[in-house]
Amino acid sequence: QHFLPKWGSRKVRDISFSDCDSLHRQISKTRPTRANRILSVMTRAFNLAIKWGWIERNPTLGIEKNKEHKRQHYLTPKEIRRVLEALDAHSERTSCEAIKMILLTGARKGEVLKSSWDQFNEDLTIWSKPAASTKQRKPHIVRVSKPVTELLSIRREQSNSDYVFQSRNGKPLQDVKKTWASITEKAGIEGTHIHDLRHTYASVAISNGVDLYTVGQLLGHTQTQTTARYAHLFDETLHRATETVAE
Repeated sequence: QHFLPKWGSRKVRDISFSDCDSLHRQISKTRPTRANRILSVMTRAFNLAIKWGWIERNPTLGIEKNKEHKRQHYLTPKEIRRVLEALDAHSERTSCEAIKMILLTGARKGEVLKSSWDQFNEDLTIWSKPAASTKQRKPHIVRVSKPVTELLSIRREQSNSDYVFQSRNGKPLQDVKKTWASITEKAGIEGTHIHDLRHTYASVAISNGVDLYTVGQLLGHTQTQTTARYAHLFDETLHRATETVAE
């Protein structure tokens, strides 16, 4: 969509700083965050070109990324209840159960949708995510909760596919966007993304006294600074703790 129409017929060595900067600025006018992602792709591509001996200098060097404001939305207990009620009432069972598993595990959408039965142990209590399905490209082994095991058990009894959440053609579900839009509308929650369920999982864990290290292990973080984004959630937990002690 962005590279081929402009550069598809040109040699890598002919792409200049001005070309890259112009493309980044053009996309930034309407989609600044997307422009940053495209800049990252360009930088990676030209670094590979240097590695392969095609060019000597990366033409993206010196291009400044747009400022990004991280948005994190945490569902409240009441919102979680409304979401669960909407999920149980919805007719699309496969996508709804995939969404429920995201909420109950804090896993990324792709990890859940691509999950297969061979990733779980026999009693469905341990999930071994392969490196190919995780963002860090590292295996992640995690114990799942009893509700997740129950959900998986029911799906396995009804399954005739290698995948936990198979589509009608037997392949894994590609997305749950439409179902999620329907669920949030039913639950009366605006501006909520499916990835917010991962943040919600972390916030519920922390509000119940789970430490940051453990939260990071549950979410599959390999770096502590990734989990540190949730540190401010400890404020409320600590406040309740000191009030308990004082009382």
